[in-house]
Order: sequence, then structure tokens, then C-alpha cells
Amino acid sequence: MNLISKKKTKKLIFDSDVPHITKYMGSKRNILKFVIDNIAEIHRGEEICDLFAGTCILSGALRNTASMHSNDIQNYSSYIAKTYLSNHDWNTYPEDIIDLVINQGQAYKKEIGEKFNKLNFNYENITSLEEFNKLEDDQKCLINETFENTPYHLFIKNYSGTYWSYDQCLAIDAFRKIADDYKETPLHYVIISSIIFAMSYTSQSTGHYAQYRNAKDINSMLDIKKYRIKDFDFYFRRKMEELKSVLSTNNLNHKVTNLDYLDCLKDISTGSTVYADPPYGFVHYSRFYHALETLVNYDYPELKYKGRYRTDRHQSPFSKSKDVRVAFEKMFNKINSKQAQLILSYSSTGMIRLDEIVEIANSSFDFNYDISVKSIDHLHSTMGRSEDKSREVKEYLIIAKRKK
Repeated sequence: MNLISKKKTKKLIFDSDVPHITKYMGSKRNILKFVIDNIAEIHRGEEICDLFAGTCILSGALRNTASMHSNDIQNYSSYIAKTYLSNHDWNTYPEDIIDLVINQGQAYKKEIGEKFNKLNFNYENITSLEEFNKLEDDQKCLINETFENTPYHLFIKNYSGTYWSYDQCLAIDAFRKIADDYKETPLHYVIISSIIFAMSYTSQSTGHYAQYRNAKDINSMLDIKKYRIKDFDFYFRRKMEELKSVLSTNNLNHKVTNLDYLDCLKDISTGSTVYADPPYGFVHYSRFYHALETLVNYDYPELKYKGRYRTDRHQSPFSKSKDVRVAFEKMFNKINSKQAQLILSYSSTGMIRLDEIVEIANSSFDFNYDISVKSIDHLHSTMGRSEDKSREVKEYLIIAKRKK
């Protein structure tokens, strides 16, 4: 635990070892202390709104200290937030709850496996590129099957042979079913977060779901095969055990929403502190994490293109050059009208220059605010292949502090 002191205000205690749930492009985990140190400088005990929560690392870190309002327009973010922020009383479950959940998932996998016993995709004895690609293609063809009278078949139908193998997709569907068996309890979110973690570490893509890889030669085939034979249940258990060991009772007044950033700002309490970490680049996060949205919604959506994208993917104005300036203006004006305070994260590689953001802030916030900027060097994760896995950037915090 780290202690952050602040003059004449309540100390913010944060958990620097927040349980990691998924690989995420642009994660703030490595600069978490820098962010929270600066929140502590302006925080006076009011609610903290994480406006673009993503993987909810801030809510996870402050879950036992501050009243958090975690918001993101992507629904998968709310499941991660509720994992961190729910009141977890493990005494309400059987002592062997993890074994019970895994056994229930394995029983469902067995039931479906026996029902479709002709679906057998074994990678063990595959040695040639031709055999490997045929096995992959046979799984991809399951998208044409109906799987009648089979609940919870979304992933085996739509994703087998893409980011995951058929067996891994079967595990995703099985544990997603078990999660719904616990829907009225916080365990529902713990199970789904454990699925998200296992998805991230068994996927043959680079850590996000913009595209899956094709085996073009023996070397790429062998690399993909390493992921195909990974045991989904192993990663699921590992994360569920960690979450059980870390998460506990929590009676703070937390709130989780799935709103557009402006709708969320209408909803926040007057005088809140807002942490805003909007998208920096032209790429839309919904393209990279659509599979997580499909997992939590489990709505059998229409999927298109090689990447099996949802057709209802959100596109942020902060990722559009023609809209980004207006998006900042609207955000600043709404925060000003709520008499709230702001810590804004932005990058030197962002869509708009730092001096432009400061200019917009100075023209949007009234005389009751002091505007300042701090910076730190940061290794930004791109989630690309080894030659472009991360980039050195300067991370800025633009701070709008209300005068006392």
C-alpha cells in the first residue's frame, strides 16, 4: 500500500498492486502513482469520477479509500469496475467456491462436447502448414452452423479458429453460462473478469482483438500453435484465485455507469473531482476490444469482416481530427458548470497539441480555476508485435483546480 499525503485534506491510500484483468493499450498502470499523487493535490474528500475508465485501474486502486464513479461507454468496462468496487463477502459462498465454479464450467463443456462429438480439433499431431491451416479453416466454418437447442454457443460459433481455438471458445461459453448462474451476486463480475483475463492470455493475437493472425509459414504456425494449446481453465482459475484473495467487503458509495462522457458529466455530483483519460489517437478502442463487449453483452450480434467486429461499435469524437477540439470544449464547459475539478491525462502523441488543450481550458474554465500542467516520461503500450510493442512518449496532466 502507498500513502499519499495532502495538506489539510484526507489522505488518499491506494493499492499499487491492483489485480490485473486484461492487456490494454495505453494502460496507466505504470504511472498510477503519478496520477493519484496529483489527484491528491486537489482532492478534498468529494466523489472522484473516472470519466473514461477503460480497465478501471483508478477505481481498483482507490476502491477502499474514495467514493468512485467509474464510467465508460463500453459495457465491458462496467463489469471490470463492478469487480473492483462491489462488496465482496466471500463467507456467503461455499469455502470451495472456485473449485465449484470450475467444475460447473467443465460439466457444461462436457455436455456440449458430447452433444457435438464430431467437433474434434486436435493440434497435438499437426506438423505441416497445410494440415494446420485446414484445422483452422474447419473451425472458422462453424460460423455457418446453427447449434440449435444449445444455449451459450456464441463463441464456438463465431470465434473458433480465429483469436481462440474451438476448445478455448467452448470454455469461454461454458464459464459465461456459469457466470449467469450467479447473476444476482458480485461473483458474477468476478467470474466474467476471470474469463476476460483468460481470453487475453490465450488469444493468438497481439493482446487486443483488432485482427487475429494467419499462419503464413512454419514459424508463425508454431507461434500460433503455442497459444492454441494453452489451457483456458488454468488462466481462469489463476485470476479467480487472485481476485478472491484481494477483493473484500466494501461499503463505500461507489457508482458505475455506461454513458457518453457528456451524459456522465451531467450525472456527476456538483464539486466532484474528474479524472479524464480520453483516447489520444485516431484508432477507436471499440475496434481493439469488441470481443470483450460481445462477451459481456452475450447478445449474438451481427459480426462482420475478418476480425468478426460488431456492427454497433462506438466511435469517439476524441479520435476524430475534425471533432476533437469541440469534444474538449464541451467537456471543459460541462465540468466548469458542475464546479468540478479536473485532472486530464494526455500524450505528446495525441490528436491535438498540448498548447491547444491549455488554450481551450483557459477559455472554458472561469476565474475560479487555476490551470496548470505536469508531465512525466512514459512507455506507452501499443499492443503491437515485438518491433512496435511500446513507444516512448511524454504523458501530460492538465489540471483545473478550483480556488478555495
